[in-house]
Amino acid sequence: MASVNVINLRKGHAVRHNNEVCLVIEHELKTPPRMASYVQMSIRSVATKKVSNLRLTSNDSLEGVHLEKIGHEYSYKDTEGYHFLHPETYEDMVVYEDLIDSVKDYLIDSQLYTLLIADGVVVSIELPLTMTMTVAESSEGVKGDSANNVYKPATMQTGLNVNVPLFINQGERIVVKTEDGSYQGRAND
Repeated sequence: MASVNVINLRKGHAVRHNNEVCLVIEHELKTPPRMASYVQMSIRSVATKKVSNLRLTSNDSLEGVHLEKIGHEYSYKDTEGYHFLHPETYEDMVVYEDLIDSVKDYLIDSQLYTLLIADGVVVSIELPLTMTMTVAESSEGVKGDSANNVYKPATMQTGLNVNVPLFINQGERIVVKTEDGSYQGRAND
């Protein structure tokens, strides 16, 4: 792919640096007074997970990598890794444990997720902003404990722990914010 000026890069873009596919995780254009502007950015190698901090002039460029966003359904986990199926072609994409670590508590069978693919390799998984989950385990709320916003721990069907209000019981479906794992409300289904 053609080279891309570093000013035009944004968080989530894919570039090739030192012959490795990397994702831009931070990007900031700085223009100090009486000095030339420069770009301060952090990139993470897809293969090694190593983070590199770069300081480049505003005229520099990096080789861009075509990044595809394709929806896949989570299917199952085995010794190879986590399997995602394309809903139309039934192509099986295997994602390895180290890439899934930050999102594995949000993986629900047959749920659609967006896989980011660069050079035919899955580099990241995008979660929806919120997800509907079922409370698998929760203690009973104590009557009279509701003077303020009191929360209790609950375990979702995926193993994720979420603090929920006292009135939420086992088996109920709730909406969870994927950014921080916080309770957003009861599901409307």
